[in-house]
Amino acid sequence: MKDKTLKPSLIRAATLTLVLILCMGGIWWLINWSLTGALSTVLVSEGSVASQDVMSPYAVTYQSQVLTEELQQEVAQGVDPIYTRQDSAIARQQLNYLKDALTFIDAVRNDQFATQEQKYTDLAALDGIYISQGTAEQLLELSDVRWQTVRQETVVILEQVMRTAIRVVDLEEARQQLPSLVSLSLSEDQVNLVVELASAFVAPNSVYSEEATEAARQEAIQGITPVTRSIVAGETIIRRGEIIHEEDIEALQEVGLLTTFSGWQNQAGTLAVVILCAVLIILYFRSHSYMLRNTKKMIVLLVLFLVFLGLSRYVSPGHLVIPYLFPMAAYSLLVAALIDRRTALFTTIPLAILAAYGMPHALDLTLYYSLGGLMGLLILRRPQRLSAYVSVAGIIAVSGSVILVAYRIIDPATDVTGLATLIAASIFYGVASAVLTILLEFALAPLLDLTTTLQLVELSRPDHPLLQRLLREIPGTYQHTLQVANLAEQAAERIQANSMLARVGALYHDIGKMKNPQFYIENQGPNQLNTHDDMAPEDSAEIIIDHVHYGLELAKKYRLPSRIREFISEHHGTLITRYQYGKALEIANGDESQIDKSKFRYPGPRPQSVETALVMMADGCEAYVRSQKPETDDALRALIKDMVDRRVALGQLDNTELTLRDLKVIIDSFTTTLKGTYHARVDYPEDESSADSNQEISPDDATLVELRE
Repeated sequence: MKDKTLKPSLIRAATLTLVLILCMGGIWWLINWSLTGALSTVLVSEGSVASQDVMSPYAVTYQSQVLTEELQQEVAQGVDPIYTRQDSAIARQQLNYLKDALTFIDAVRNDQFATQEQKYTDLAALDGIYISQGTAEQLLELSDVRWQTVRQETVVILEQVMRTAIRVVDLEEARQQLPSLVSLSLSEDQVNLVVELASAFVAPNSVYSEEATEAARQEAIQGITPVTRSIVAGETIIRRGEIIHEEDIEALQEVGLLTTFSGWQNQAGTLAVVILCAVLIILYFRSHSYMLRNTKKMIVLLVLFLVFLGLSRYVSPGHLVIPYLFPMAAYSLLVAALIDRRTALFTTIPLAILAAYGMPHALDLTLYYSLGGLMGLLILRRPQRLSAYVSVAGIIAVSGSVILVAYRIIDPATDVTGLATLIAASIFYGVASAVLTILLEFALAPLLDLTTTLQLVELSRPDHPLLQRLLREIPGTYQHTLQVANLAEQAAERIQANSMLARVGALYHDIGKMKNPQFYIENQGPNQLNTHDDMAPEDSAEIIIDHVHYGLELAKKYRLPSRIREFISEHHGTLITRYQYGKALEIANGDESQIDKSKFRYPGPRPQSVETALVMMADGCEAYVRSQKPETDDALRALIKDMVDRRVALGQLDNTELTLRDLKVIIDSFTTTLKGTYHARVDYPEDESSADSNQEISPDDATLVELRE
């Protein structure tokens, strides 16, 4: 039999289609509203307060769908719920369950080989009923005669109760009746035992029938005569100051005082533009489907699009200069900062078309909005400081001014004063767009838990307090993080990932090592004894793994964004501390069954993004290559490939979108970057003393790799 459950992809597609249709309808309504200046002959909406009296120009009688539906709902709600008849099979089933439980209690009471504690445990494990310690003691202390009396009475009263119809809502009431059914010859303790045992098996034997109830409601609804409403000429339909209800709007429609739009031409033209823009956006998302899987980003994009479009359509009608003052370019810059640059590029043009449609000078206003946003995006390709937005404001203002001059200088209706006013408006447009972008970016990013480029730039500055602590307290780890950051950044550039995010994440991935810096090889002196040699493997592994937990504590203390915290928790995934595990295996004489692997495994999770996966691989490769010291480029590449292949084989990259092609590019990038650091050097002649000093045996390779990780 085929599984009829809808796939998540189909549900997502259906949801997105519905959202798109609703947005198209809303945009179509919004544009027509701004073009006509009013929604209807009488400007009303349900739930609002009437600003004037509205009287019917003529008499009309009609069947009110609104009033009929209200009456139908009222009648349907008046139908009492229908329950099924008492099911004797349920009563027999519950009675059998009780008898099985009582038989089990008999067996526990008669078990001569079990201790008292074991009997308590056995009774507590009984299915279908919870027996407390006190109840268990009473059951075990009863004499056989009294127990048989309790047993028989329990069966009798459960049978009596289950003979009556019990609904879910009546269940508690049925249980409360049990004490009154117990024989008066029993003592109070015996009565309590009987009630406690029987009440656990009291169950509903009459259930709510949704089908029968719905059928009764439909039958009641079908018997209703549609409500007819008559309005006489001159009758006041809506009075000033009263709240407008749905039936009032229906009455206005019937008497012809409520119209939708001014004409079918406006509606058809608007619909054509909306459909064209929708098709453009759909085609973009078909080729960039990753956006559809990120609900948060889709919501942000939709809200920004509708807010900027709505505000522009609200302030523009009836004004000549205000449309050129509206900072539409801020939308493009915000989307690029909060989502990505490509989405901003492809949604700027539809927004500009919709915002300018039907306005005076719509062609130059469309180019004014679209080119301003696109030029701002191109000039802000690699922002380094807030001062970069000065250039953004300038290029937006210049591009807007050029568009206005090109289209208005040939217009006889535009004089010098008008052109100068528009150019001044363009300057304000550029400045306002840049300033609004900065303000909204800082306001929305924390609220939406998004990491923007400006945040990353601030976090990457060497004077950040956490990086300063890392440099002062553990300079060896600091140098290691710089190398990992370079590796991750270069690889991210090649596979078109977020290189800035990868670099900043790498800078903070090992901050937890500040807790016990001497336990990591990069912070130990050349002649310093390895602090892990004299420790139990489990204790050693606990200290190494703890740098992830402490790193997250520091990240929370210094308020690092959650996106950066992911690098701390994911850069080791769920790997095992191989050096400590190897020592434990050696102590156990190779018997893995004697070792608790959980004590040697990082908490994870595995990398969930391309950027955190890059840092994981860069971290491992940097340590592995430093420990092995390859002499040739081929040997260097082989070491890097081996490290990456191991991460793949262990499933650490399964939750990322990395492809085999990406991994090849990453290996090439790591090889190129590390080649400049660990390239072969010319051997210079040395005196005997210096030669002897360089013969020191290097630490174990696995130790170097694992302690660095």
